[in-house]
Amino acid sequence: MTTTRGITALLFDLQGTAADFYTPVAAALRAAFPDADVDTLVDRWRAGYFEQTGPGAPRDDGPWISVHAMYRTALDEVLEEAGLSARESTCEELTRAWQRMRPWPDSVEGLSRLRARFTTATLSNADVAAAVRIVKHAGLPFDAVFTAEMADAFKPDPRAYLTAARYLDTPPDQIMMVACHKYDLHAAAELGLATAFVARHLEFGPHGTPDTAFDDAFTINATDFVDLADRLGC
Repeated sequence: MTTTRGITALLFDLQGTAADFYTPVAAALRAAFPDADVDTLVDRWRAGYFEQTGPGAPRDDGPWISVHAMYRTALDEVLEEAGLSARESTCEELTRAWQRMRPWPDSVEGLSRLRARFTTATLSNADVAAAVRIVKHAGLPFDAVFTAEMADAFKPDPRAYLTAARYLDTPPDQIMMVACHKYDLHAAAELGLATAFVARHLEFGPHGTPDTAFDDAFTINATDFVDLADRLGC
């Protein structure tokens, strides 16, 4: 297993790992549709996005489609499925809720400690503009913002991780990928990156059931960013 010796940079997944998407998205949906099953709407909406970007999503060499556009398209499908409708301006505002994520209670403190020793950057499947807005809105202290758009490939495509390594001018074996999504970490590990799994029990809201079990396949398993900072000696 890869050790932490020689690690100089940390790459962080953004949505779910560094920031809470459920709370602002659920609040926006609840305001627009007070009588709707918000938990189901959020789950279906995220699933619609994931179908377009996740491990099983189709890949092609066409022009880049923004993640914002994917969320917007997925929203139409979710609302139709639920028998709901809204004006275009409302749908656009709802979609922008994905850019107003909140930091987890440990995120700013943990990142600040980690940044004192390591170069820290995002590696998100969001667009560059969206990732910048998320980071600024949440007040997350990263050194750099990298996204799938810069590689023209969504994680877990190897190009996403290798592009970030190139921009960092750092070999993969000196980088650690930090995420609460195991497929992300497995893909990074195949390229020689160290891995840190962070358990986010509330990623899908108070009634969600994310996979938070620790796994010896990862270099480090942590309860949150402060715990990760402790384990990395920060």
